[in-house]
Amino acid sequence: MAVTAMLAVQLSNALSSPIIDQVGPAGTAWLRMCFGAVFLWIIARPAIRSLRRRDLPALLVLGVVTGLMTTFFLAAIDRIPLGTAVAIEFLGPLTVAGLMSKQRKALVWPLLAFVGVVLLTEPWHGSIDLVGIGFALAAGVCWGLYNLFTQHVGDRFSGISGLSLTIPVAALATLPFGLPQVVSGDFSWWVLPAAAGIALVTPVIAFGLEMLALRRMTHTAFGTLLSIEPAFGILVGLLVLAQTPTLMQLVGIAIVIVAGAAAQRGGRRDAEPVTTDLPATPEKETS
Repeated sequence: MAVTAMLAVQLSNALSSPIIDQVGPAGTAWLRMCFGAVFLWIIARPAIRSLRRRDLPALLVLGVVTGLMTTFFLAAIDRIPLGTAVAIEFLGPLTVAGLMSKQRKALVWPLLAFVGVVLLTEPWHGSIDLVGIGFALAAGVCWGLYNLFTQHVGDRFSGISGLSLTIPVAALATLPFGLPQVVSGDFSWWVLPAAAGIALVTPVIAFGLEMLALRRMTHTAFGTLLSIEPAFGILVGLLVLAQTPTLMQLVGIAIVIVAGAAAQRGGRRDAEPVTTDLPATPEKETS
């Protein structure tokens, strides 16, 4: 499920490129979140009655970081190659994994990954796009938080019902940035069905698979799989966007992947959490 989700995310990001040209990265992210919310409400009605006050902070944070993560990343790939953006973004969850590790020496792996990112961006050529890198780093911060709160929400709500609560929040969070770009952009009729189709892939299918995967895996095991996502970004960028990496960039990607796999060791969670969308009720006493 995790590998399928990674491929789906990178494919949807690559396919978003024509829409970004029409309505901008924020407009594209907003449309994807809006259609995603509609699809999720059709597929899995949100269990609003089961909400507890202590659930709200995690749901709100996850919704906001999901929307911002998508917006920042689409803004990044509008300026830099897809594979490079994914590798830079991966510094976020990789750093979180290093900080959460019980061994302080694990912090060396984010530093090694940073070396790989330097090889990817090739700043010695003088063509580095600092704004694009900044957007990718911001997306990475959101990605790290997204992984933490996705598992928390997934443990609380069964299936993808938690996603049906967070994606509407993501749509609201991206509204102030996305709507102005849609209104002022070069809007064409095909943008809406294209955005709807991509939204069905991500956030609906991809984020749903990630939430289900994190119910069965530790953060470290999930993070180990995430370390191959920059390679997926390179592959999808090559096949869909015709973005051919240089030899030095391939070396950089390899370093990021090795750093990610080495930093995050673990396995299966001891037991899949048992959740319910129904409010708890006291048991009747029996005599």
